[in-house]
Amino acid sequence: MSSEDEVITIRKKLEKMTEEDSDQSQALDMLKSLGKLDVNLKILTSTRIGLTINALRKNSKDEEVRTLAKSLIKTWKKFVPDNGEKKDKKPEKPKEKHSEERAEKKQPTNKNHRGEDFSLDEVRSRCRDMMVGAIKGEGELPEGSNEDKCEDLATRLESAVFEQFKQTNSKYKAQVRSRVFNLRDKKNPVLRLNLITGLVTPEKLAKMTSEEMANEEKQQERAKFEKEGLDAGMLSKIEGTKTSLLKCPDCGKRNCTYSQVQTRGADEPMTTFAVCNDCGFRWKFE
Repeated sequence: MSSEDEVITIRKKLEKMTEEDSDQSQALDMLKSLGKLDVNLKILTSTRIGLTINALRKNSKDEEVRTLAKSLIKTWKKFVPDNGEKKDKKPEKPKEKHSEERAEKKQPTNKNHRGEDFSLDEVRSRCRDMMVGAIKGEGELPEGSNEDKCEDLATRLESAVFEQFKQTNSKYKAQVRSRVFNLRDKKNPVLRLNLITGLVTPEKLAKMTSEEMANEEKQQERAKFEKEGLDAGMLSKIEGTKTSLLKCPDCGKRNCTYSQVQTRGADEPMTTFAVCNDCGFRWKFE
């Protein structure tokens, strides 16, 4: 078994220990095993073990577990230099006990990583947790799937979204929210099922538009709008007017764009077409 496979195996076991009231009796031994493995930046990036160790550090009531977890995190951070280039020299193995270690300050995500970051950013950790919940959903998982697979999918999905923006800015957060919203949409179970069964990869889902993620009903509504001569691009870029006065009937947000078009006789009132800029839902009224 390769070092990467061993790290993944340990990560999956430790993730279960981060839950409230979970059995953490074997956590210390697993952390010691991690300290002995030949871990590099590539393994840290692909397995996202750092997020798991950081969560365990905050959750554990065992002082020795917290100390060793902090030591591992501090050691692994040496793989990410300030200029974003990989270091050839490997850091020393962490000591198992640091009795006089001072409380470690939170470190910001390195924004110069060039796509090979190892981030302990809490924002990314929370976003990944949101994705895990959305992918797991409610009730039983499809046959052949399990919680470990859902967590792996969430890790890949978050990484793919982060790769687009290189930082946890407002665009990154909006992209995460739209993925979570559509995965949780009870009217659109197909999207979540396609992700779990592999018909849609996390990398593809990370870049899909609201229209591409929408359920069949919304897609049919969009097609109807286009048939009536309302081009979606024209609505948002040329004729559309942004407003907070309209409330989306689907998601309840007040971030909409509307346009008025004369679809009938000149003596008839104009038809107002609206689109939600958050979830992509479209509707019309007079």
